[in-house]
Amino acid sequence: MEKSIFEITKMDCPSEENLIRMKLDGISNIANLEFDIPNRKLTVFHNGEIQQIEKSILELKLGGKKISTEQTDQTDFKENKNQKKLLWSVLIINFIFFLIEMTTGLISKSMGLVADSLDMLADSFVYGISLFAVGGTLIKKKRIAKLAGYFQITLAIIGFVEVLRRFFGEEKLPDFSTMIIVSVFALIANGICLYILQKSKSKEEAHMKASMIFTSNDVIINLGVIIAGVLVNYLSSSKPDLIIGTIVFVLVIQGAVRILKLGK
Repeated sequence: MEKSIFEITKMDCPSEENLIRMKLDGISNIANLEFDIPNRKLTVFHNGEIQQIEKSILELKLGGKKISTEQTDQTDFKENKNQKKLLWSVLIINFIFFLIEMTTGLISKSMGLVADSLDMLADSFVYGISLFAVGGTLIKKKRIAKLAGYFQITLAIIGFVEVLRRFFGEEKLPDFSTMIIVSVFALIANGICLYILQKSKSKEEAHMKASMIFTSNDVIINLGVIIAGVLVNYLSSSKPDLIIGTIVFVLVIQGAVRILKLGK
């Protein structure tokens, strides 16, 4: 048995972990995967060559880089029986907040909230693919990944068009208080998701939750929408909301491209 350690610089939340798991699924010489999200490290326990594993990780374009490979005597790995239940929990939380942010975003005329809702939906897709494709064939998993990726890109493009329309047109100011309040609750929801998934792996990692929360891309987006809400009120302009919306739509498309890579 060999142990290879990878640095994954863009692995900042559990949805990236699931992307990597799905990408490496089906590589027969992998015995176990251990993820350290706070330190952005992946440990792969495997037999034989590492080339296919390394190639698959690089294809996701998450900043993956092999640090070391060494022999190990470890052959016993703990399986987390609650993983499926935990994935359902975070999927439901993300999907509920997708509905909340999409609804309040449309009502309050905030593109930041609409864009963040799509980011929540993107995470739901990743957890959903992990769940619904469990036990299924690789072809089934790839088909689901393609559908999810294209659907996500379509929604993001519609969002871009709406941002352009509002940027050049006369539009009512978004409701800054709704932007801030909903984003604070979304921030809490993301923190809960990170805590649930990390707690499942090791009780000793629970103390890391604070650092994990503030390194998560999702949480940075939430903070961005909150700041945009403050600036909308301070400047009496919709531009901060449109700017954060554009940034998040770009991130959503990047996430969709990663999902599509699973379908190749």
